[in-house]
Amino acid sequence: MEIFTFGKKDGQVINHFDSTCIMTKVINTNGEVRMNCMHLAEGGIIGFHKAVVPQLLLVVQGEGCVRGNGGETEVSIGDAVFWEKGEGHETISEKGMMAIVIEAELLEPAVFMKKK
Repeated sequence: MEIFTFGKKDGQVINHFDSTCIMTKVINTNGEVRMNCMHLAEGGIIGFHKAVVPQLLLVVQGEGCVRGNGGETEVSIGDAVFWEKGEGHETISEKGMMAIVIEAELLEPAVFMKKK
């Protein structure tokens, strides 16, 4: 398990076309990609299981705790959690959490994001 950050401070100012935003690159991959939005209610859990493919979880709302082969870590908005194929993992939230989950055979989050 690796923890990355995709917060505002890690982004790049975009001003093309009169834009005024900060964009943080997350991932670039070739091949099939699955993206899902995960909603964990208060006290919610995604039980311990092995990742079928590399998996990246991007916390966009709330907070929780993730567990993998590397131990247990608290996560919140702007954190990205990466699990390798075959790695056992679990996600728990006492207060509720929403996350985008990206799954693909070829995921390399370290190319764009900094480790936390």
